[in-house]
Amino acid sequence: MDQQNNRHLPTGQTDRPLIILGYGYTGRHIMRLTLKRGTNAWATSRNPALQLTEVPSQQRLEFDLAGPETWGPLPAGADLVWCFPATPLSKVQRWAETQHSRFNRLVVLSSTSAYEVSDHSAEYPPPWIDESTPINLTKPRVQGEEYLRNKLGAIVLRVAGIYGPGRNPLDWIRQGRVGPSRKYVNLIHAEDLAAICLLALEKGKPGEAYNVSDGTPRTWNEICATAQQRWGVATAAVKEDRSTGKRISNAKLRAELGCTLTHPDLYEALALIESADRV
Repeated sequence: MDQQNNRHLPTGQTDRPLIILGYGYTGRHIMRLTLKRGTNAWATSRNPALQLTEVPSQQRLEFDLAGPETWGPLPAGADLVWCFPATPLSKVQRWAETQHSRFNRLVVLSSTSAYEVSDHSAEYPPPWIDESTPINLTKPRVQGEEYLRNKLGAIVLRVAGIYGPGRNPLDWIRQGRVGPSRKYVNLIHAEDLAAICLLALEKGKPGEAYNVSDGTPRTWNEICATAQQRWGVATAAVKEDRSTGKRISNAKLRAELGCTLTHPDLYEALALIESADRV
């Protein structure tokens, strides 16, 4: 990045346009943040007319990794945030071979499930996982992400469980999707994830991977107990889960990108979500 040209811009913002590849839950939050910051941005979908109705028509683009005819019309010279699984590898490779020179920086959203660790380790609490922990290269998604990282210098964000408005962990408990267990869970608010995507475009080192979480792993025992105490959320009957889960470190994200979260406290964030849901 040309630091001189961007020295007057707010943290996490560049003067280059942005293309969001894949407009799901995270993509919506990225778009809202870019609009708030005044960044020129486009959202993509395989069916823009149907799936991008909330986006101004001039900011909608068709993109399908399986359809090379949709690759060329994307505006050149933009940064990219890749929000969907980077599969199949053959299509990822073909896209990279033909399109990489048309764009600037690339951030790829991965998952902490990329790490090759046992969910039933004898060690408890489970050890901390940082970016040096081995990843599972047998997973097709991880293969695509690593190809983009190694060949194009993509910045890979290995993202913990995403929550926020419309994705309320208290609802997960109410619906019986999760229940009390010793399993550790790592979470990140969607608004923080959106800001981190833009921060990575500005400050991330090409070819690096960063763990994205709030940095405070919690057990479902703790979360369910707090949900009952603070909000009266009763736990539906669920099958006992003896897995250990993971404890994800976000130290590299904080040290190298200077990341500061808007929602560092899960329970304060849940209180805001619950209040908004009651309005």
